Amino acid sequence: MSSRINRKFLFVLISLMVLSLWLAACGSHKTNDSTNSGAATEAPAETKLTDALGNEVTVPANPQRIIASYLEDHLVTLGVKPVAQWSVPNGIQDYLKDSLDGIPTIPYDLPFEAVTSFNPDLIIVGSNSAVEGDKYSQYAKIAPTFTLGDEINADWRQALLKIGEVLGKSDEAQKALDAYDSKAKVAKEKLQGAAAGESAAAIWLVQKSFYIVSDKLSSGAVLYNDLGLAVPDVVKEASAAGTGNWNAISLEKLAELDADHLFLVNSDKDSGSESLKDPIWQAIPAVKKGNVYEYPSTASWLYSGTIASTQIIEDVLESIVK
Repeated sequence: MSSRINRKFLFVLISLMVLSLWLAACGSHKTNDSTNSGAATEAPAETKLTDALGNEVTVPANPQRIIASYLEDHLVTLGVKPVAQWSVPNGIQDYLKDSLDGIPTIPYDLPFEAVTSFNPDLIIVGSNSAVEGDKYSQYAKIAPTFTLGDEINADWRQALLKIGEVLGKSDEAQKALDAYDSKAKVAKEKLQGAAAGESAAAIWLVQKSFYIVSDKLSSGAVLYNDLGLAVPDVVKEASAAGTGNWNAISLEKLAELDADHLFLVNSDKDSGSESLKDPIWQAIPAVKKGNVYEYPSTASWLYSGTIASTQIIEDVLESIVK
């Protein structure tokens, strides 16, 4: 009797041990599943965003092959290199040359065949006109395409923040913007000490024609908004009549330009800059005083963005603050 009880007890004990091992294995399996599940949820995921034209765009996680033509300043600021960079027949954005060294070029108007050849996984477009007609649908067939829209594209700060949002780099975009604003504030204080109340204008000479910068766009925004230099009346008039970053202006109208400082982007230097020998140009007050600071067309004055604007600030300080 006792022997049978012992055998029965031993059987129950062994059964309980087996059951315990099985339960432990199941628990371990669930824990591993839970751990794996947690790791999966932490991995970057694609996001859905609505662009300026109302298109819902599925942005891939960590896109590696981005085309953002003429928006490269923002990409470089965020530590991102595009798969191709903007170009025109005469060149590229030279002020970004070091940062984009080795990056192949793509025509500024983004032909479909050229875009396809780079096999992008994300396309970011600035202006509405770049995707007018059926262009958007054509680009969207190649890769997810996000349009900033004219309003955001015209304000480089907003463009930087929006691209930061699209790429999941909002913090980096805001930090870059804060750093720029701090630099501009210090520069403004230096200018107030060295040239309080003085005015300036930026002029572009190209193919014997003159253009004057807008008082609210491009390098004009840096001169007047960020650095606090006074806006000459001629600049105000040209800006009110025009819509571009740079507005055409006659040499005769430039004769009325009463600015203390002139920043000249000379694209005609290689051809002799004949227009600068004209007596009307020579009679402009700032020219007569020797307060003209000349830069090549490769300089950042024709562009906008954190990097371009920072270089413009450095140029202004070097020219005015002695």
